[in-house]
Amino acid sequence: MLFHYHFWTPHVEETERFYTNNGFRIYQRIGKYQGDFQNFDPPFVWDDFREKDILFRIIEARKGCINVTFGYGKKSIFDHIGFLVIEKEQEFICQNAVNLNWNVDRGERRTFITTPYSFRIELQTNKDLVDSVTDNIKIGELRLEIMKKGLEGDLSILFGKPVNSIKSIIGETVTIREAVIKDFSSNPLVDPNGVRILN
Repeated sequence: MLFHYHFWTPHVEETERFYTNNGFRIYQRIGKYQGDFQNFDPPFVWDDFREKDILFRIIEARKGCINVTFGYGKKSIFDHIGFLVIEKEQEFICQNAVNLNWNVDRGERRTFITTPYSFRIELQTNKDLVDSVTDNIKIGELRLEIMKKGLEGDLSILFGKPVNSIKSIIGETVTIREAVIKDFSSNPLVDPNGVRILN
């Protein structure tokens, strides 16, 4: 199940505000302050630390079956998408990635697959990264702008079946152009990183 996307952004506070204004809750904030990584999780709010020189590594927002993360970057850069899988699926997908000559980085908490399309795919078996795995609020589809053809075919090989939740168009950058999120808002909205969100 597609459940996650991550951006690096210069608009950290604005991105958090956008998602919380649309029903997401902030689960965690981790930032580098005075040389050390520290947590600034709720109940802390921006008024508590806005004046401090914090470089946020990750802010995690959750709603239903969706987990959106973002961290500070000098410009908005789409980094990865994530899928919740069971361990058996993860092994199958990782072997398919090796067969495609894609790099597989297995970590203790998550696995990243580097694609030739300038973004990564996270495989996650830990279901507690979402508030619910059965909620109707979920990512129905992500429409990616990428710079080369072949993504949908390669994803079918990677997952051993078509991945209907990912569509691509060819352009001059790599980013998420649109996210179809069920029960998000009755009107199309655009987040601070240029992601157009449709219901």
